Amino acid sequence: MAQIYISVGTNHNREHHIRMAVKELQQFFTDLQLSSVYESEAVGFKGDAFYNMVIGANTSLGVADCVAVFKAIEDRHGRVRGGEKFCGRTLDLDLLTYDQVICQQPVELPRGEITENAFVLWPLAEIAPTVLHPVLTVSYQQLWQQYQKQQKIWPVPFQF
Repeated sequence: MAQIYISVGTNHNREHHIRMAVKELQQFFTDLQLSSVYESEAVGFKGDAFYNMVIGANTSLGVADCVAVFKAIEDRHGRVRGGEKFCGRTLDLDLLTYDQVICQQPVELPRGEITENAFVLWPLAEIAPTVLHPVLTVSYQQLWQQYQKQQKIWPVPFQF
């Protein structure tokens, strides 16, 4: 079994899509760990605020199969493909890490936005504080404590 971390984001019908992401991911992965839900301003474009969280899980699927599951879930929830890179999303699921794998194909692992975006790093540090970033070999808690970028993000009360 591999330990994976998944970034979840939405800025359309946010509560519904966060709940649906958790419900659908439970069908494919085991031992889900849920971070708090965080609200953040859109990054890279003007748009509605996002709800974001990180989910830890175990899987026997390979990297490519995990990504295929995420794309299928996104598609079932109205994800529009081929549009602008920075735009609103009904549901965005990204594989952040897969054990300590480092690769560029079929996706970049670990995902670069771990260290770039507070809406990924803060919830990841919350549920995996002592886990080491595969490249930097620094814990996610340490990376969060050292985070310097100014991004507006705050936890929101959320019941699953």
